[in-house]
Amino acid sequence: MKSSLKLPMSAAARTAVGITAFGLALSACSSITDNLLTAETPGIIPPALTQSAEGALGLANGTLDTFRSITAGNESTWLFGGLLGDEWSTSSTFPQNDETDQRHVQENNAQVTGMLYRLYRTRIRAAEAITALNKFAPTNRSLIGEMYFAKAFAEMQLAQDFCNGIPISNLVDGVPQAGEPETDAKVFTRALASYVSAIAFANGVDARSVLIGRAARIGKARAQLGLKQFAEAASTVAGIPTSFSYTHTFSLTTGTNTIWGQGFSAARYVIGDSLEGNARNIYVKNALPFVSAKDPRLPVDLLTNNGQDGQTRIRRTTLYGQLTSVEVVNGIDARMVEAEAALASGDPAKFLAIHNALRAAPPKLGEVQAAALAPLVDPGTDAARVSLQFREKAFWTFSRGQRLGDMRRLVRQYGRAVTDVFPVGIHYKGGDYGADVNFPIVTDERNNPKFNGCIDRNA
Repeated sequence: MKSSLKLPMSAAARTAVGITAFGLALSACSSITDNLLTAETPGIIPPALTQSAEGALGLANGTLDTFRSITAGNESTWLFGGLLGDEWSTSSTFPQNDETDQRHVQENNAQVTGMLYRLYRTRIRAAEAITALNKFAPTNRSLIGEMYFAKAFAEMQLAQDFCNGIPISNLVDGVPQAGEPETDAKVFTRALASYVSAIAFANGVDARSVLIGRAARIGKARAQLGLKQFAEAASTVAGIPTSFSYTHTFSLTTGTNTIWGQGFSAARYVIGDSLEGNARNIYVKNALPFVSAKDPRLPVDLLTNNGQDGQTRIRRTTLYGQLTSVEVVNGIDARMVEAEAALASGDPAKFLAIHNALRAAPPKLGEVQAAALAPLVDPGTDAARVSLQFREKAFWTFSRGQRLGDMRRLVRQYGRAVTDVFPVGIHYKGGDYGADVNFPIVTDERNNPKFNGCIDRNA
């Protein structure tokens, strides 16, 4: 089953989407002028254009396009989270990328600013679309469910990637209302509620409802993991086929895969490894050996030429091509939930069985179809099993926006020290790795009178 980013639209609906895109472009500009700031409702579609079934459909299409921008349709936390964690290393000329890889993320980081506001826009666009669809197209329940799914996914990604103290603002009758800072746990709880609504609306037996319902169940389970609800999460995904996927697709006209664009074409990112530097002689404690492991799920080419910065040798993967779709959620995610829940319940045999079933018949990942992998053996201790769980998951879900959240959970839920989870030691571009384990809420949000900075930067 595949998700669709484009729905049939009339001229009026296309106009609504065009205005949405124009507003997004204005509000995304980092050098916006005073004149633009005087607009009464920057980035908001005039209500008159949405007061019909066609207008509601236009809002939904705009939401789906914005949704894609927080996965692989733009430089999102799927990439930057991997840079802060251990999936990617920097080969960029941008100091914002370098400081993120070095775990010294400044509050005025322009890259993080764009990512944060795309997440905010996705949930606000979804909320607008939900209101309009409920009023003008209430029988399109699967689409309403998909809007709740997009909203929930943005909320979950915020909770996974950003510091405690995330302001959650809303539109009330078209007027922006500044939100209070919320803990990551509270934002996970918000996401959980939005997923529940998605499941409730996408409750039909038609193919589209089944697609959205299953996608929302996987998202719900991931939010439950964020709240340490292991047994509940396993129950949520029970019965979802491993072959299932909800995807975002790409084209030359609507936008290409940014993971490919940044990590392969522009060479601004290289695959992370436990051995860094062009001589590969700088050991990075805790970093998974995404290159050195030579795992068939993540093929890596080592080149002799350098990346965008002119100094870092390229390490790139053929996992994604220019137009390769990405799986926003999939059946592998469901199996990873079940495997972690099995560990939490004290059932290592079930844990191993789940992993070895996947390894015996690996699902296709992006452009890669790996051959069968050797079965795992029980490492013998609970701590070693947890390490194995998160290592396996890292290879199955590479650059799909989960690794940073999982590293934080190893600290928050499993009691590990930050210095035993995140990269530490000498950074190959100079200096040492810092202490950041999440992204800050950026300087621009201080325009919100209720926000005075992160509550804390803890995992």
